[in-house]
Amino acid sequence: MADHNELGKIGEQLAVDFLLAKGYEIITRNFVFQKAEVDIIATYGNMIICVEVKTRNSEFFGDPQEFVTKGKIKNLVKAMDAFVIENEIPLETRFDIIAVLKNKKVEQLTHYENAFYHF
Repeated sequence: MADHNELGKIGEQLAVDFLLAKGYEIITRNFVFQKAEVDIIATYGNMIICVEVKTRNSEFFGDPQEFVTKGKIKNLVKAMDAFVIENEIPLETRFDIIAVLKNKKVEQLTHYENAFYHF
């Protein structure tokens, strides 16, 4: 497996552990709909949360959350819409990003709640 794939899996697990510690309930991971994959779907309070995890080993090329494009957002919205309808979920949906910076010296998570609000 490529190193970047392994780093992505590590980042997703760190994000799951982080969310669980904050009281989120993980519903599913890696939900696929058409061209989109939702990394984590969770509930918290009266909301269902779509979490996109972006993991990098360096900030050299920019912050991880900057790599969530408008096209990616569009696909995530479609996927979450399908998930909510398919599972008859009556909750409001929120879209979050968890940016993970992980290397030998640093392990940092930043949680951006309602991250797509500004797009």
